[in-house]
Amino acid sequence: RYPQAFEKFKPACRESDLSLCSRDEIVNAYDNAILYTDHFLAKAIELLQKNDSKFETGLFYVSDHGESLGENGLYLHGLPKSFAPSAQLHVPAIMWLGSRFHATTTPALLAKSKKRFSHDNVFHTVLGLFEIDSATYRPEMDILSQAKTPKAL
Repeated sequence: RYPQAFEKFKPACRESDLSLCSRDEIVNAYDNAILYTDHFLAKAIELLQKNDSKFETGLFYVSDHGESLGENGLYLHGLPKSFAPSAQLHVPAIMWLGSRFHATTTPALLAKSKKRFSHDNVFHTVLGLFEIDSATYRPEMDILSQAKTPKAL
């Protein structure tokens, strides 16, 4: 879903029944949705940057699922993990941390950016980002755990 202004890739499928659309129309609709998501995330980061001098700002975005766009005749998502194609299992994630954020050491973050993570890491990373003390927190599952620097007092 995206506003009409973001329909840059045409023709785009507007049908809920994908069998009524060509593969190109489906891919164009998907690309338009990604374009809009990129725009939304850029606006969110812009807002965070405006407040960066007053707060520790950050954004952690993880898609909830991947999407099949016709590979092996499959469309959309939702297949069980045991036989879902990689397009449904590999999802994008973006982490943006403001200049005042205490969990930033460039070499450690760059090393982490080359690793693969799963949705299992999200819970523990969010606990770590918000510095929530909990018995369920597992630092080894926190994407940033080894990239953190001590917080200035």
